[in-house]
Amino acid sequence: MDIFLSLAFTIIFSYLFGSLNSAIIVCRVLKHKDIRDYGSNNAGLTNVLRVFGKGPAAATLLCDLAKGVLAVVICRLVVTNSFGVTFFHDDKFIGYLAGFFVMLGHIFPVFYGFHGGKGVLIAATTLIAIDPLTCAFSVAVFAIVLAATKYVSVGSICAAIAYPVFTPIVQLFIIKGDGVLANTLMATAIGLLIIYMHRPNIKRLMNGTENKFGSKKKA
Repeated sequence: MDIFLSLAFTIIFSYLFGSLNSAIIVCRVLKHKDIRDYGSNNAGLTNVLRVFGKGPAAATLLCDLAKGVLAVVICRLVVTNSFGVTFFHDDKFIGYLAGFFVMLGHIFPVFYGFHGGKGVLIAATTLIAIDPLTCAFSVAVFAIVLAATKYVSVGSICAAIAYPVFTPIVQLFIIKGDGVLANTLMATAIGLLIIYMHRPNIKRLMNGTENKFGSKKKA
């Protein structure tokens, strides 16, 4: 029963918490506009930066950082401390589950017609709370690819591929924790979800119409 309650709480809480889209809320409060009506029509950090500038983008970043970390921390505290449940002798798994569903909420928010962002930043912030070392490696891949190509989308896709690659390496040989297979499967699901959400970017890259980082896109 406690296992069922743990899973149900993690899935429902994380999804609803993720549905509180930071980009949409920040732009409505600061600019009285819906970010989905401008730029790439994406309710994510990159589009906020391109359309409304550094101030709203910084506020969105801070809110998303808090949302990803809080979702994981709250679920781990409730499941481990209140329900007394751990999966695979490792409290990381419930973090990955929370991370996946907070991403789903961010991408398909029930409060905003199931139209949200791509989930890259949320994936990164949840990983900060779950596995900081894997997060550091994945962010390094993103930064290197972004510097080399100037495409945020390419950096994001490469980081999404690196995420499930670094997860078993770090957890087997550095952290030496339990539940590596289950954690790697969850990391793979998160990475595939990020790549899936970049389908329009992949098409624009193939067509040569994808915006480079720092370029302005007309609203």
